[in-house]
Amino acid sequence: MTVDVAGGTDSALKRARLARNMTLEQAADALNVITGGAADASLVSAWESGRRRTGKRNRAGLCALYRERSEVLFAHQDGAAASVLEASGTSVVVEVLTRWTDLVEAMVGVAADAREQLVVTGSRSREKAYLAAIETAVAQHPDLVHYRVLYGPPRHRALADHLVRLLELRDPATRRNGVKTLHLGLVEPAQALERFFIASEAAAVVPLPSFHGADGFDCGVRLGREAAVGLVHHGREACASARPVETIGAVRALPVQPS
Repeated sequence: MTVDVAGGTDSALKRARLARNMTLEQAADALNVITGGAADASLVSAWESGRRRTGKRNRAGLCALYRERSEVLFAHQDGAAASVLEASGTSVVVEVLTRWTDLVEAMVGVAADAREQLVVTGSRSREKAYLAAIETAVAQHPDLVHYRVLYGPPRHRALADHLVRLLELRDPATRRNGVKTLHLGLVEPAQALERFFIASEAAAVVPLPSFHGADGFDCGVRLGREAAVGLVHHGREACASARPVETIGAVRALPVQPS
């Protein structure tokens, strides 16, 4: 048996699936029927092991699927989350980035080091080195699962072109070892509060409003593993509830907003 984050045996969430003789893929498919989401086998596995926390909508869906109470199914996740907060506190902030060049370098570093998960949110990206680093990661690491969550249409042509290049690199309709590895989604309605971050399984960077003036996001914070895992989960949940934009035609139909 595997050991969960609380130091015991298989989590109640995993045991509930096994009791129904369901594979990870079958559980993900059944959950998506209930929620209308886009969970996959790797995400269900991460929930079961405690490496990711399940969001509100998927918790309700899994409770309905397994006919079990939330406090039973997710005890291993909630206990782990509390222990992480108690142990780490504010130490999850690794570095404050006060210059634009440092911010871009840190974001490029997150993309370059990602091997399992890479989540990027926001509709304002246009820095060539940053977008190129994401494309390189997708091209060089076929098992890397990449999520891009847009909050409104792209603000810059560079981002729209980047999305097209991602779709040329990978087809979201295909599966690698049963796992979908490219997810592109547009959060609606347009009034939804935009989020800006890039996160992998190991680190994350969150841009912040400028320390030097009234406009722009040219500063930020680099976060350690614990916070990065939380942001990966946040981005995956956001992408699961977003409208898929996963063909070149759909991307080109998006109106590129003015800068």
